[in-house]
Amino acid sequence: MEHKTNVQRMLDKSGALYKCYHYDAAAGLNGEEIATVLGQNPLQVFKTLVTVAKSRRYYVFMIPVAKELDLKKAAISVNEKNLEMIKQKELLPLTGYVHGGCSPIGMKKVFPTVIDSSVCGFETIIFSAGRIGLQVETTFSCLQKLISVKTADICR
Repeated sequence: MEHKTNVQRMLDKSGALYKCYHYDAAAGLNGEEIATVLGQNPLQVFKTLVTVAKSRRYYVFMIPVAKELDLKKAAISVNEKNLEMIKQKELLPLTGYVHGGCSPIGMKKVFPTVIDSSVCGFETIIFSAGRIGLQVETTFSCLQKLISVKTADICR
């Protein structure tokens, strides 16, 4: 029997309805390839990105896998002058997640989180369940019950 991730446990505890999707973790797929393998719209599948500002504050951004984060727009959305992506080696110690398995739910610490405003165009969204090879689908309102998240136009 497969062990549940922290994301699944937190969704269960909140009473959220969600669906899980599995894909081959060893395949080394990028976000768009994962959406294709799962038969999902790449604009509805979101990736979780972690940034750091000159102020040394960390911010989490969720964007569709088919898009790129616009660091200028992202910085404006959190009232910072500029942001940069954290180094991959910093991700696990900071969040508890590995690259490719990072979820906005269940990080070691709570960081301000912004999701691209395109989320409003979908009944549900899909994002990492906290492990490579596992995605969850739930509503934006369910996500809002678990983490403090705001919307903004943050993609190029």
